[in-house]
Amino acid sequence: MSLRCLIIDDKPLAIDILADYVNKTPFLELVGSTVNPIEGLGILRDQNIDLVFLDIQMPELTGLQFMKIAGKQCLVILTTAYSDYALDGYEHDVVDYLLKPIAFDRFYRAAEKALKQSSPALAITHDKPIPATKTTTEYLFVKTEHRIQRIILRDVLYVEGVQNYVSIHTADTRVMSLQTLKGLEEQLPAGDFMRVHRSFIVNIHHITSVERGRIFIGDIVIAIGDKYREGVYKIIGAG
Repeated sequence: MSLRCLIIDDKPLAIDILADYVNKTPFLELVGSTVNPIEGLGILRDQNIDLVFLDIQMPELTGLQFMKIAGKQCLVILTTAYSDYALDGYEHDVVDYLLKPIAFDRFYRAAEKALKQSSPALAITHDKPIPATKTTTEYLFVKTEHRIQRIILRDVLYVEGVQNYVSIHTADTRVMSLQTLKGLEEQLPAGDFMRVHRSFIVNIHHITSVERGRIFIGDIVIAIGDKYREGVYKIIGAG
């Protein structure tokens, strides 16, 4: 038994990527796809569909409008290039929200969530490790004062803790988020980030040099705390 899927996206390339992902997932079956959400309503009416991968921004009918018309005929996973729609999607009780470009491991986790909601017993049958990819965490969503912001982890130079906030620095911008440095540290992949001071976490891949108890990221200088010194030098291979 598998989940019968429909893909609705006004971009043919996006459909091709999702269709390839569906075909790679053993518990999913692709029933159809369309660039036209109105045609998608017809497919949903005529076919037995368990799960729809639904784009939000489409010209004839948005994904949110589609869900209002379709009701709760099937499970929905939203796909979009715009992070601002995340909360709107969850208000409609969707299974998950995938932000483009979509990595296969992230797609697989969303599909497993749909499987568990559809049939817990079936989910146990297909309970297996997610196929490995080079990077399992490519981005995070953090809450800022006015919105939820997507942060691409490879672009982060360092993170600074400022009282109850964290200041996330990239080469081009700074994002302030109301959370603790420890809380954010637990979300960051340990192989890419390390705590070097009670107030600083750095992206290992952006370190240009380490000298006299200081880390250099280009022209940026960050002191290494005494508590973290031994761990830092072990990680960079100088311990």
